[in-house]
Amino acid sequence: MKPIGIIGMAAIFLLAASPAALQARQEKQEKQEERAKPERHQARSEKQAQAGRQNDQREEHSAKHQQQDHSPKHQQQARQQAGRRQEQQQNNRSAHQRTSDRKHQQQAAWQGGRAHHWQSEHRSWQQRGGYKGYHIPNDRFHGRYGQDHGFRFHNLPVRYVSGHRRFSYGGYWFGLVDPWPEYWSSDWYDSDDVYVDYYNDGYYLYNRRHPSDRVAISFYLN
Repeated sequence: MKPIGIIGMAAIFLLAASPAALQARQEKQEKQEERAKPERHQARSEKQAQAGRQNDQREEHSAKHQQQDHSPKHQQQARQQAGRRQEQQQNNRSAHQRTSDRKHQQQAAWQGGRAHHWQSEHRSWQQRGGYKGYHIPNDRFHGRYGQDHGFRFHNLPVRYVSGHRRFSYGGYWFGLVDPWPEYWSSDWYDSDDVYVDYYNDGYYLYNRRHPSDRVAISFYLN
């Protein structure tokens, strides 16, 4: 019975001590939490202060940017840019007008130059009694004319001399002596590649779409 008594007393002691131990641990944990509260609060305060400083910096940068946007220098640059845009728009309109004017000029220049039956209306220079116009020096001719030097009429300067059309290309003026074939497209001078070459007895205009046709032309110094 004596050993049992000792064990029983120990058990009773442990049971009596357990609530006290639990309460001690709880009080210790509460004290630790109380000490940690100021640290957490300080950390939150520092984060809030940092966020406030960053917000102030953003506002200051925005204010400086707005101030710069309204500075006299910026206003002058804005006016200059607006002036350049307006000038570019005017140039575009002028270029469009020049293109339109040139197109009307080309249409007027070619009006009435179309053959009704080209095979019977055109004549070679031999049939005309030989070429009597200006002869281009061979070195200059081969450097600017021939099959390797195609062009289109739509961008050539045109003028009238005694009612006849003359065109400037390669440093010389030339004019069509023959009418152009009726089966060529109505805007061939704007869309077809042509070239000037010398064949047997004189100068002729060739259309790459109709390589067998030779339209007699004559060169002029001015």
